[in-house]
Parts: sequence; C-alpha cells; structure tokens
Amino acid sequence: MKGHILGVESTAHTFSVSVVSPKGEILSNEKSVYVPPEGSGIHPFEASQSHLASAARVLSDALAAPGVSLDELDGVAYAMGPGLGPCLRVGAIVARTLASSLRVPLVPVNHAIGHIELGCLLTGAKDPLVLLVSGGHTMILAYSAQRWRVMGESLDLTLGQLLDQFGRHHGLASPCGRAIEDAASRSTEYLRLPYTVKGNDVSFSGMLTAAKLLLDRGAAFDSVSYSLQETAFAMVVEVTERALAFTGKKEVMIVGGVAANRRLSAMMADMAARHSARVTMAPLAYSGDCGAQIAWTGVLALRSGIEVPVEDSKVLQSWRLDRVDIPWRS
Repeated sequence: MKGHILGVESTAHTFSVSVVSPKGEILSNEKSVYVPPEGSGIHPFEASQSHLASAARVLSDALAAPGVSLDELDGVAYAMGPGLGPCLRVGAIVARTLASSLRVPLVPVNHAIGHIELGCLLTGAKDPLVLLVSGGHTMILAYSAQRWRVMGESLDLTLGQLLDQFGRHHGLASPCGRAIEDAASRSTEYLRLPYTVKGNDVSFSGMLTAAKLLLDRGAAFDSVSYSLQETAFAMVVEVTERALAFTGKKEVMIVGGVAANRRLSAMMADMAARHSARVTMAPLAYSGDCGAQIAWTGVLALRSGIEVPVEDSKVLQSWRLDRVDIPWRS
C-alpha cells in the first residue's frame, strides 16, 4: 500500500474526516460537532441531521489540505461501530459513496480500537495497558493473542456518561466534562459519595444518583463536581493499578474523550510511578472522536487485507472491541 487512507468518523456527536499517510502522517483532520440544547443529551436523529448538513463541507475541507489528492487514496475507512445508529449510517453512506466512486477498498473500523491505535501512533506506546475512557467506553485493556482483552470495565454507566448526566442535571449541554473539570478545580470540599468497585469492575450509577441528590439539596456545584471527580477517578485508578500489577506492563496509555482531564492524568501518573511505569495520553486535539483514529486504523487494517464489498457493508450499534481480531499486532 503506497497511497493514503481517508477515514470517516460519525459514531456520536462528531462528524469528522481525516486523511492519513501510510507512514502515519495526519494530513488533515476536519470535524463538525453537534451541540445539543442546554440540559440535553445527544439525540441520535438530530445528531445525524447535523452530520448530514455538515458532511459535504467537512469532506471538502479534509480533501483541500496540502498533500491530499483523491488520486492518492488507496482506500476509505469508516467507523462501522459501536455508536448511535442514525449517526453511524451517515458516515457509512459517505464512505460507501466515496469508495465506490473512486473504486478503492472500503475498510470497516471499530471506533474503540481506533482510539487505541491512534493513541499508540501519537504517543509511541508499544505494548501498553490501556485505559479507554469516553462517553461510550470505560475499560482497562491489555493486548494478548490477537485481541484486546478486558481487564476491567464499567458495569453500567461509562465515565463519560457519568460526567455528562451529572452536568445535564445541572443544566449544562453535553459534553460536560470540561465544565465539570473547571468547577472541580475551584473546590477542595469533599462530599461523601458511593465508591463501588466489584472485583476489577466499577459501577457509577449509585454515585450519579447521590451526586444529583446533593445538588437538589443545595450543595455547591463546584464541591459536588470535585467530589464526583475524586471518587470516580480513584475507582478507575484502583482497578487500573490492579491490572498493571497483574500484567507487569511498563506503559499505561489513557485514550478517549475523558483522557483530556488533567486530574485523571495526574492521579494515573502517581499510581504508575509506584510501579515504575510511564503514563502516556493522546494529545488533546486527538483525545476525542476524530477521523484520524479511523483513517490510521484503516491503514493498519488494509495492510492486513481487511476490507468489505460496498454492497455488503453495514453498521453495528453494539460491537465490543474484545470481539475483534487484530491481525496487524504480533
């Protein structure tokens, strides 16, 4: 494979198109983000309509970047899942149309694996223990025997959902992580919240209910935000540390939208230092959903012969990453 791969991401609130070279150079990474009304979450149909309205512009901008030419594209990758059905279908239609018109391979990509592979590319991590924290995932993962193996995960809400649902209860619009992080930085008052670790899994639903009740009873938003972050992050750090001790790995990589949180990264760094391990995080510009994660994983997948006929392509709203074979890793 000598040409570039174009990747289309559309699993949730972000529609993004990126072009990546076979060497991993990100030549373009354009996006449009659907923002719901204050106090609301992502409405799948409304988000898909936003993607439809912005798709042509985002695609055009991605292809207009220096060094990008349609003639140099060797394939088109798209996020096949997991994600919101209406949103996934928009990205799939764009990718199918482009692949068909250019007569190049169409490459299906698991969105979560895209986060991991782009993180490895940008941080230089070779064999990390991965903490994947986003609106769709909270998982601790280690690679073994052609698949990413789950060492622990959330049993109910993801970390991103916890932050978003708490923020929306306060009247914020999703995603709420940045606003909650800012509020938490203004307080040091800890209010007791449920700490629920079961084996090496975590549960956030009880914490969310308790945090909402604190707000309803007049507790300061800054103090509840601080307490929510401290408790939830401590739970995640605990199960990650247990997995790190078990696997003996020397790299911990944090990926996904919540990886941008500075308090989480600081707590993870303190934990990893006790095990003489280094912590890496995807750069802020690439920690959230983006076309680059799909394009780069598409490069790896196409090298391994993974493609799908346009007429047989599909989307999968539920598609666990530990069910996906990874032939490009040894």
